Amino acid sequence: MDVKALVSNLKEELINLRRDFHKYPELGFQEFRTQRVVEEYLKQCGLEVEKMAKTGVVGLLKGDNPGPTLLLRGDMDALPMTEEADVPYKSLNEGVMHSCAHDGHVAMLLVAAKILSSNKDMLHGNVKFVFQPNEEDAGAKFMVEEGVLQNPTVDACAAIHLWTPIEVGKISVSEGAVMGAHENFKVKIKGKGGHSSSPHNAIDPVLIASQVIVATQAITTKEINALKPTVINFSMIHGGTAPNIIPEEVELQGTLRYLYEGGPDTPEKPRKRMERIIAGICETFGASYEMEFIPCNFPVVNDAKMAGFVKGIAASIVGQENIVPYVTMAGEDFSEFTIGIPSTLYFVGAGNEAKDAHYPHHHPKFNIDEDSLSIGVEMHVRTALEYLSPKK
Repeated sequence: MDVKALVSNLKEELINLRRDFHKYPELGFQEFRTQRVVEEYLKQCGLEVEKMAKTGVVGLLKGDNPGPTLLLRGDMDALPMTEEADVPYKSLNEGVMHSCAHDGHVAMLLVAAKILSSNKDMLHGNVKFVFQPNEEDAGAKFMVEEGVLQNPTVDACAAIHLWTPIEVGKISVSEGAVMGAHENFKVKIKGKGGHSSSPHNAIDPVLIASQVIVATQAITTKEINALKPTVINFSMIHGGTAPNIIPEEVELQGTLRYLYEGGPDTPEKPRKRMERIIAGICETFGASYEMEFIPCNFPVVNDAKMAGFVKGIAASIVGQENIVPYVTMAGEDFSEFTIGIPSTLYFVGAGNEAKDAHYPHHHPKFNIDEDSLSIGVEMHVRTALEYLSPKK
């Protein structure tokens, strides 16, 4: 079976699919058009298709021979951004953009399903093609809760993330932690409003908020081991109604990220350290506060054996010299699928400055080198064929 030739024959279809999804991006749990396209495509491939988690889709391909079940995942959601890239397939949905390559993930997984469904006589087991909604805000857990890992029971999982910080033609597969835990947080600082001409009669939550932002950065540089990567980032500040009014309160929002296991119970305890500092500052200035953490995902920790297996396949496709190391603090809820199941998430390079595909993820000019799509499809197909070969 000449996998490379099969992928090459479908390259135009692959690119057209990706560009279609790119033109019609949809936010998390609103991927209704995407769901319809995916469902119809999988049915035409002869797969058993099921909807779950509102806008998610699962296609089950049963091989002609008994064996284990491999889950392959592609995420579908876009982001609330206005696209600035000057491309003919630019987003037609105002204020929504595929700036994290999920459009490519869906296209690659669909074409892999088509190729594998035409060669199911070679499969000793099953493939679950999982098209997940709302990856940007913890959608995977809903699919897990609704039974995506059962009927049949999943024995291993794999996922691709197209990644522009890595040059096209290169792949990164690593064991251990490769993507960070991600928790959103909200902090409401309650002071005492007043006139800006007499700040001594008020308790200024703006001043207190500025102290909080600066002081909490010491956690990552002075309190937690530098070999335990931790990031505290404040991204939103809301407060005040006029320049001459000291507001009653200020709300801060941001993200806490770390690249180690344990969540809030980890020995590093970043949550508790944050709250200790915030409570101390508020007490010093006579203010009060409310704080909330919203967990989004655990760290993605690749199983050593599964990562080694996938790395071997990657080397056969792009060459050992093009297997590169890469770890990021960015979050990924693929971790929900991996609890107790040998799994790996790996990065397929999609960056190419010559094609204006070098912007970081979540940038308004984000784009990918579409040559990466064929590499991703071949990885999906070969991973399934190897994992579900008779020797497994």
